[in-house]
Amino acid sequence: MRFITKEIHALLDYPVALSLIGLPFLLGLGSSSPLAFQLSLATGVAALILTLLTDHRLGVIKVIPYKIHLAVDLMVGLVFVIVPFVLAFKGLDAYYYWVIGATVLTVVGLHKGSEE
Repeated sequence: MRFITKEIHALLDYPVALSLIGLPFLLGLGSSSPLAFQLSLATGVAALILTLLTDHRLGVIKVIPYKIHLAVDLMVGLVFVIVPFVLAFKGLDAYYYWVIGATVLTVVGLHKGSEE
């Protein structure tokens, strides 16, 4: 059952990007590795730029095709699930990446493809 439309996805993009920037501060990420903090910030900034440049309803400068945006989201989800193992994140740092990675993969997987 795929129900996440391009419109719903567009509405989620900005809050997700801002969360990736703000949550490391609020949660105190980085206890197992400073990279846990820095990677979320960098990804949040990149996600914000990607959203601003995506060709969807809330894009500002619509130069990136929506299919490319979805492919980037898929890659980010996969990286977030794998990175705690590769970079030896522990505790909250690892759980943060696993939860966000799984959530992103779920959203991409539930995307209703006919609107691309």
